[in-house]
Amino acid sequence: MHDDEYELYDLKVEVVASDDGKPMVCRHELGTYFTVTDDDLIEFPPGVRFPLYSLAAILPLLPAKQRETHRNDWMSADAVIACPDPHCGGRVRISRGTKRTYRHSDQTVVPLDRDVR
Repeated sequence: MHDDEYELYDLKVEVVASDDGKPMVCRHELGTYFTVTDDDLIEFPPGVRFPLYSLAAILPLLPAKQRETHRNDWMSADAVIACPDPHCGGRVRISRGTKRTYRHSDQTVVPLDRDVR
């Protein structure tokens, strides 16, 4: 293991239905998904469309879901995120997949500063 390595999970973000039976009014399509792999690349299967505001609501959560978290951290347990429209029954499930190892030196030109925390 190199001194500048770190690990991240691949993610799958999939549209699921709500438990309360609300209709999905924001053009969510049940079962559609995208993945986050190769450190920070978002990949959509051919033809998949995803509602902009739902995407904007979940994007800030993805880097945290990629990383190991404390078992008591809510980020470790909560995986289903509601559409930001309160009238929409759309939900997305964020699932962790393969854990991959990356090197700081392959991802940035900024050198590591071991004194920064």
